Amino acid sequence: MERKNVVTLEGKPITLLGKEVKVRPKAPDFKVLDSDLKEADLSTFKGKIKVIASVPSLDTPICDLQIKRFNDEAAGLSKDVIIIFISMDLPFAQKRFCQAYNIKKVKTFSDHKDSIFGLNYGVLIKEMRLLSRAVFIIDKEDKVQYVEYVKELTSHPDYDGALNALKNITK
Repeated sequence: MERKNVVTLEGKPITLLGKEVKVRPKAPDFKVLDSDLKEADLSTFKGKIKVIASVPSLDTPICDLQIKRFNDEAAGLSKDVIIIFISMDLPFAQKRFCQAYNIKKVKTFSDHKDSIFGLNYGVLIKEMRLLSRAVFIIDKEDKVQYVEYVKELTSHPDYDGALNALKNITK
């Protein structure tokens, strides 16, 4: 499924592949790789509130700032919350990035192998085979509670909107 004119890159429309995720009863499953090349899926985080951020690459300025912001915010969050960043970066590059910038609270995963996350969450960019910027919050019962597809790839997500939604879920 192709979705055109949903997201832009420097004002130019790009095409997203996959179905749009909406606030709904069941989050789509996915399969990604961690920094040790072990597979993870939605059930890996069972019983946790999941903040999932998809980003084009950790090695870009906005993504760099975004992961650092969420890493800082994670310090004040409940232990029931896990923050997950998913990109097409290779697991080795993600591990190196996290070590270089002391990212310890955010878990990074790669969708490079099969693009299952990108397709199931509607964030795979057809023209570049990267993930668009989006934030999903999924509760302990795996229900989607918050969705933001960032309209301009080079823009930040709505941090306050995501954090407020998260606070409402953790009450």
